[in-house]
Amino acid sequence: MAKVNILGVPHVYELTAPAPQAEVLVFIHGWLLSRAYWQPMVTELAQQYACLTYDLRGFGASTQAVKQRVGPSSYQLPEIAARSPYSLAAYAEDLICLLGQLNVGRAWLLGHSLGGSIALWAAYLAPQHVSGVICVNAGGGIFLKEDFERFRAAGRQIVRFRPVWLRWLPLLDLVFARAMVNQPLARAWGQQRLKDFIGAHPEAALGALLESTTEKEVHLLPQIVAALEQPAYFISGQQDQVMESQYVNHLASFHRLFQTPQGNVVELAQCGHMAMLEQPLVLTKVVQEILARHTAPSPA
Repeated sequence: MAKVNILGVPHVYELTAPAPQAEVLVFIHGWLLSRAYWQPMVTELAQQYACLTYDLRGFGASTQAVKQRVGPSSYQLPEIAARSPYSLAAYAEDLICLLGQLNVGRAWLLGHSLGGSIALWAAYLAPQHVSGVICVNAGGGIFLKEDFERFRAAGRQIVRFRPVWLRWLPLLDLVFARAMVNQPLARAWGQQRLKDFIGAHPEAALGALLESTTEKEVHLLPQIVAALEQPAYFISGQQDQVMESQYVNHLASFHRLFQTPQGNVVELAQCGHMAMLEQPLVLTKVVQEILARHTAPSPA
């Protein structure tokens, strides 16, 4: 574990050793989570690629000095893009700065849920650094006013009702091990999810939720996908009730690869919203196949 300063905020990250493939794989976690959930996949993929995992500003171990982010946007943002420090564009800027700080020239981005949206934005803002995007349990682009109002209201209550003593509530980790998944996770992952749920900075947790679910932001995301020159793939869970397959397919349809014979959507059977924990080996194989499709053969 190491730290790097990004726009005034310390970020915790882990970078594996150099590997045969030149490009780096960068993993972006979802809301109220942390870099820890990518570890099963990193263990497999680090044999071929250098793998970078990090905690988003305000989450995991990157919760110190979260209010001290400094510096105006240095990228040409669409007019309707949110300027909040907790917008998707702002988190994408953090990621781009991280790549610069670590001298990562070219990278593939793998983002889970909220992290998938951040990855898409980073690819849009910095095509010179991002070779492609793989979104896991991430989709959207359809704004249903009443549904979103209920979701945002529930999110506010979730963020506010997170007393530290929850960590010691008997068997609560088992609840987290069963939440949003098709089959229960190992109890250790339930404990990790509980820890990250309680530990997230309240301002970042609420800001990231609210800024990413405004009507303008939801409608802007398909435009970002349509503008990408890089490949973009979307992996859904057949039993994902948080980000249903129809919403994954909807967002994927705005990318040029959607109309190709192979398409750009892969649906995992018997999988919920935490594909990287529920089916890490299956997901790793899918990722390897996607990367192989876009990797130039080594010269003889």
